[in-house]
Amino acid sequence: MSRWYPDERALRRLPRPAPRRPAAAAAQRLGPRQRRAFAARGCPAVGTTSLGVAASAGLPDGVAATRAENLRLARVLRRLPVLVTADVEAGCADDPAAVAELVVELAALGVVGVNLEDGRADGTLDPAALTAAKVAAVKAAAPEVFVNARTDTWWLGLPDPLPETLRRARAYEAAGADGIFVPGTPDADTVAALVAGIDAPLNVLYRPGGPTLDELHALGVARVSTGSLLFRAALGAAADTLDAVRAGTTPPTRPPSYDEVQRWSAPSRP
Repeated sequence: MSRWYPDERALRRLPRPAPRRPAAAAAQRLGPRQRRAFAARGCPAVGTTSLGVAASAGLPDGVAATRAENLRLARVLRRLPVLVTADVEAGCADDPAAVAELVVELAALGVVGVNLEDGRADGTLDPAALTAAKVAAVKAAAPEVFVNARTDTWWLGLPDPLPETLRRARAYEAAGADGIFVPGTPDADTVAALVAGIDAPLNVLYRPGGPTLDELHALGVARVSTGSLLFRAALGAAADTLDAVRAGTTPPTRPPSYDEVQRWSAPSRP
C-alpha cells in the first residue's frame, strides 16, 4: 500500500495536495541562499547533512564534534520559508539526557525534526537499547519534534542486515520514533521488505542509478533524502569549474546568476 507522509510532524498539520510522491528532503550544509533555491524547486523540507556541517567547519564527521555548529546553522536556517530538519549524528553525546537537551535547543530555534543514528565512526553500531533510550528521551523532552531514527545496518555492511534492521526499527518505534531511516538499501526488493516489516514511515537515501522517486513511492517509501549528495556535487562542480578556467575551456555546468543569488537572499521571515 502506497503512503504519503510529509517530512515532519509539523507538516502534517498543513494543507497538502493529493499524494503522488514521497517527500524529498534536500539535505545539505550549504547556506540559506542555496537552501532557498531548493525550496523554490518544491522541496517541502530541507535538512542538514552531518558530513556537510562537519566539513564546512573543518571537523570530521560522525565523532560528535558538531554540537555548536548544528545550533549555529539552525539560527541561520530558521529564516527559510520551509521546514528545517537537522542531522545530529548520534545526538552528539552518549548520554540520552544530553541528546534531548540538544534537540530542545534546536526546537527552540525552529527545527521541526532530527535524524538520530546508531552508527559509530569506528564502523560499529551502538547498542539498540542506547539509541532507543535517546529516542525516548528526546520525545519526552520535545514531543513536537519529529524523530527520524536511523539505523546503519546496511550502511556499515553488516552480514545479512535485514533481521537486525527490523529488530532495531521495532525497538526505535517502541521508544517513540516517528520515522525510520535506513540508508544504503541496495535494491527495490529490499526496500519492499522494509516497508512490509516496519510500521513507521520509511525514509531511504536516494542513490544515483537506483529507484526513482516514483518507483520508491510505488514501493511505499514515505521520505527520500539526498544525504550529502548535493553537498558533494557542489564541491565537485566548483572543482570542475576551476579546472575548466585553468584549461581555458567552458565550465561544464551553468551556475546561478548574481541576481538569482541576490533574490534567494531576500528575507522571508523574522
